[in-house]
Amino acid sequence: MSLYPELIASVLYQATGSNEIIEPVYFYIGIVFGLQGIYVTALFVTSWLMSGTWLAGMLTVAWFIINRVDTTRIEYSIPLRENWALPYFACQIAALTGYLKSNLNTYGERFCYLLMSASTYTFMMMWEYSHYLLFLQAISLFLLDSFSLEQSDKVHEVYKIYIFSLFLGYLLQFENSALLVSPLLSLVVALILAKCLQLNVKKGTCIAKIMKVINFYLVCTLTVTLNIIMKMFVPHKENGHMLKFLEVKFGLNMTKNFTMNWLLCQESLQAPSQDFFLRLTQSSLLPFYILVLIICFLSMMQVIFRRIKISRSILLLSTCKISGKSLKETITLEDGRIGGRPEIIYHVIHTILLGSLAMVIEGLKYLWTPYVCMLAAFGVCSPELWVTLFKWLRLRTVHPVLLALILSMAVPTIIGLSLWKEFFPRLMTELMELQEFYDPDTVELMTWIKRQAPVAAVFAGSPQLMGVIKLCTGWMVTSLPLYNDDDLLKRNENIYQIYSKRSAEDIYKILTSYKANYLIVEDAICNEVGTMRGCRVKDLLDIANGHVVCEEGDKLTYSKYGRFCHEIKINYSPYVNYFTRVYWNRSYFVYKVNTVISFQS
Repeated sequence: MSLYPELIASVLYQATGSNEIIEPVYFYIGIVFGLQGIYVTALFVTSWLMSGTWLAGMLTVAWFIINRVDTTRIEYSIPLRENWALPYFACQIAALTGYLKSNLNTYGERFCYLLMSASTYTFMMMWEYSHYLLFLQAISLFLLDSFSLEQSDKVHEVYKIYIFSLFLGYLLQFENSALLVSPLLSLVVALILAKCLQLNVKKGTCIAKIMKVINFYLVCTLTVTLNIIMKMFVPHKENGHMLKFLEVKFGLNMTKNFTMNWLLCQESLQAPSQDFFLRLTQSSLLPFYILVLIICFLSMMQVIFRRIKISRSILLLSTCKISGKSLKETITLEDGRIGGRPEIIYHVIHTILLGSLAMVIEGLKYLWTPYVCMLAAFGVCSPELWVTLFKWLRLRTVHPVLLALILSMAVPTIIGLSLWKEFFPRLMTELMELQEFYDPDTVELMTWIKRQAPVAAVFAGSPQLMGVIKLCTGWMVTSLPLYNDDDLLKRNENIYQIYSKRSAEDIYKILTSYKANYLIVEDAICNEVGTMRGCRVKDLLDIANGHVVCEEGDKLTYSKYGRFCHEIKINYSPYVNYFTRVYWNRSYFVYKVNTVISFQS
């Protein structure tokens, strides 16, 4: 996990003298909210750049605010890792959009390049998963390079930014091996090597034509090969559990492993629910997004086939004296081919890739939904998109360009007024609401820990509760709710054994191996009833330990012990030999792990 966000926040807190004015937690929240303002501004600018009108930016912001439930991973939580990183990614996308525009002047191009370089590197430093998102972007740019011939040089300049950011990030993240074995580095190196092979072949020759055809296969092969080689020589622990999770999720493998099955049961890792699509439809976002995406995609395919046809015609000419200018067409508003703009091709490919991820894992909707807001707003406000549609419909009664200009202003205005009428009162009502955290049992537990527990005490329990204890009291804990590391996941699984059918001695050995002084048993987990069938923690533990038959042919390992979390509450031997109850309320039971075992009859 990258700690640069906290480091930067602490430096700013001290340097600005805010330590004398405001508490650290409110300063931290203020920075996160400020970054969200940058996030929305970047989406505003991107939509404006694509459509040419500020109306698109306003509509993007309106849709983003209305659909805020789906633009963040957890609505009621503020300091998430991606809250620090995604604003920089939005700035990078805005700069990339401007950089890819065909009619950009030299100074504008230079500014976009510098902004893109700075935001790419900052994004990579702020979030440990950033290189995966940049990998999807690199795929989009590779496909853009294949379809839009005139932007090849610009695309390869972006590849250089990736490499620079990866290696500088590797050094400043204390030789983070995850960046060296990332698919992004392998893909970019493969793309640059493939480009060099094409440049070293004389243009117009038969070999050059063959290289162009096999370019896609060459890049894919080189990427996989380089990634395998890097993983052979670079020591790493690069989220191997996530690959196993994907195998199980797509039915490529079966497992009884507790961690894998527990991840599969998480709601955020399921396919999107109907409520998600219903919310996007109620705000009119999803219908307009689908319309815009279909028009842009079909126009893009039309332009691609047109260029292939022109290229084939050129190759059939015996003279071969025609310059490459014939492939570069100046697209005007009257042409009605919005899919010929490089930045549009890039955004269409990128949103399809992000949407594919969101359709598989609902937890990734926060990456796709802002993109949906931006693309839908750009489309309904773009005269070029309306002209493209009218050209296909062969509209003759009214001039297509005139009607497109009218609709590009009228449609977003109507959408904006309808959103204002329906959602503005709701937003104002929500802003007026003052909600309060109310969980007296948890508050009592935290109070007891602060007053009664030794300062050097180490607590063991579920990862979620341990995270609360760490934040509220500062006491040491055995585990945390972090799921991006194999060792932490294994540790969480071992601690969860307190809810399995294991002996007191087994649990005692596990806890002492992690130097735990106190054990907290949660009644909500021990007596869990209302979750998805087979997804309760105790059920998953029984399956992993072989204490229940999951499928036909499974071997049942009979356990002579009752469920530990139930048995320990009875306070009889041998449980009282290893553990002593020191506090309890309606939800939590706290036991001291005995340092000296006293065997009682």
